[in-house]
Amino acid sequence: MQDFSQLGRREAIRLLFEGSKFEPFGDCSFVPGDGRKAVAASRLMLEGIDFDLVYFPLKHLGYKSVVCVTGELYAAQAVPETLAVRLGLSAKLDFEQVKEVWSGILAATEEFGYSKLSLDLQPSQTGLTISVNACGAAPLEPLAAPASKDLLCITGRPGAAYFGLQVLEKGKTAADTQKELERYRMLVAAYLRPELPAALPAKLAESGITPSAACLVDRGLADALLRLTAATGLGAKVYADRIPFESGSFELGKSLDIDPVSAAMNGGEDFCILFAVPISQYEALRHDFQAFDIIGHLAQADVGAVLVTPDGLEHRVSAPGWPTDDNS
Repeated sequence: MQDFSQLGRREAIRLLFEGSKFEPFGDCSFVPGDGRKAVAASRLMLEGIDFDLVYFPLKHLGYKSVVCVTGELYAAQAVPETLAVRLGLSAKLDFEQVKEVWSGILAATEEFGYSKLSLDLQPSQTGLTISVNACGAAPLEPLAAPASKDLLCITGRPGAAYFGLQVLEKGKTAADTQKELERYRMLVAAYLRPELPAALPAKLAESGITPSAACLVDRGLADALLRLTAATGLGAKVYADRIPFESGSFELGKSLDIDPVSAAMNGGEDFCILFAVPISQYEALRHDFQAFDIIGHLAQADVGAVLVTPDGLEHRVSAPGWPTDDNS
């Protein structure tokens, strides 16, 4: 077992980069090409707040930290370019454990096509901290102007990560957890290792699909809808019976007395993309992105953000951190 006090910071960083395609201590800057602008996204993950090492595999944790910021770039229609990582390490973590975290970061960095990667290490008295800062290149101007009736599509299954977290938290005190983990493995996986469609901006461009707006669903679908309506100046309707749910959501929701629709709207950590597409591009969307679900559409501004139930009733969407009197 290698000890940080013997290795030293620079040697530890050099060893972590060993065998990868990236160079340690290299320049992590980039200059966008013609017609492009630089877009940045950052995330700070704190042990005990954002993750619990009792049940979180270290490699998955590293991978998830990159997904968080890559999703922000994808929502801005940006192609990932550079990633800067800073790890705050407490004395309880040895070098082999840090290598596990780093292996997940490396796997995600290569999967999402980052061209440059940097790392810094520093001590922490409050457990493991992971700071990630990503930069990408996006079009200077939006490719399409948002309009009422633009289709709202989502790349994943909102609420799944929230239910997965409930299974893991319950397992900390339950006598027999293996059966529950196996029964709800897809929900657990949604929390521990969220996935994004690789190279999403490039694939949309290849298909000729031009999103008019997009945002990362990381604090629940309600929060994402409110951000989307605020950014576009339009309203939005989402239909409850069109929201996709992961296998096991209704069974687990019943046992926990949690409505899966409520989990989707108010949960978090899903890291899927909600984006609007002009209705004229419907055929291309259905042909090239069959895994994406159309869950609603933009609407006139006076509609606001609403959830439409199967019986046709419209409920005003609300979310923590937003005014309760005027969510538009």
